[in-house]
Amino acid sequence: MSRNSLPQKFEAEEAIEKIILLEKIHIGFEQSKAGKVVSADDAKLRMKKWLK
Repeated sequence: MSRNSLPQKFEAEEAIEKIILLEKIHIGFEQSKAGKVVSADDAKLRMKKWLK
C-alpha cells in the first residue's frame, strides 16, 4: 500500500486523527521556517514548572 492510498476499511476517527497530526506537523515546519523556535535550554526552563 502506498502512502497516498487508503485501506479498504478504516474508522473516521482514525482518519481525522491522522489529518490533525499532519496539520500540526505542517504548522511546526512553517513555524520553524519562520524562525519561531525555542532552544532546548529555553524549553527545559519553560517546562520546569510542569515537570516537578
